[in-house]
Amino acid sequence: MSSATVRNLLVRGMLAGLAAGVLALVVAYVLGEPSVDKAISFEEAHSHEHEMEVVSRSLQSTAGLATGVLVYGVAFGGIAALAFCFALGRVGRFSPRATALLLSGCALLAVYVVPFLKYPANPPSVGNPDTIGKRTTLYFLMMLLSVLLAIAATLLGKRLAPRLGTWWATVVAVAAFTVVIGLAYQFLPVVNEVPKGFPASLLWRFRLSALAIQTALWGGFGLLFGELAERLLNPGPATAGSGRAVPAAR
Repeated sequence: MSSATVRNLLVRGMLAGLAAGVLALVVAYVLGEPSVDKAISFEEAHSHEHEMEVVSRSLQSTAGLATGVLVYGVAFGGIAALAFCFALGRVGRFSPRATALLLSGCALLAVYVVPFLKYPANPPSVGNPDTIGKRTTLYFLMMLLSVLLAIAATLLGKRLAPRLGTWWATVVAVAAFTVVIGLAYQFLPVVNEVPKGFPASLLWRFRLSALAIQTALWGGFGLLFGELAERLLNPGPATAGSGRAVPAAR
């Protein structure tokens, strides 16, 4: 793959990340912000300390939210595009569109879903401020472990494919990944700092909204970037829906 092609894919990845960020922003504003507001109300009602608000809540939920989500979308889109350049033709003989969707789905699972199942997102008022450093470290440790194990499982599957076939090699790789992640879940510390009286339904809705935001971001990126990459690498109406195999990347 030439440097010009990589550059074009990088630009398309950042644009796709921006568009996916807009989609995630809408989901965050519609589903996430109401839960955040209710959690803040709970915190204020049960707190005896009143801190001065440096940034207004209205600014946080609009311009602040938009800036954070869109900048993150552009950055992650560029990184994902570079990962796509490396993965195309190496993870299987898939079309660019299929490779982008596969990469986005696997990244969503490894980067977010697997750590989320061990250390789910929490709204304001949930969590002890004194343990925020420990909780952050544990979360990123879980995320790093998940990503490294996903890469190891992919390499294992490719190594076993000539002997077991693609299907059974994939089954063995996924099983190995699941077993090791299960052990990590078992041995890493449990964090449970939900305050007494905090509504379980509110906690559940917030966590579902956090999952929905990430799904919209990664899913939207995979669909849009896959289409852009397909048109760049396989131009012409004959390849628009063929999903034909692509040569291995060089």
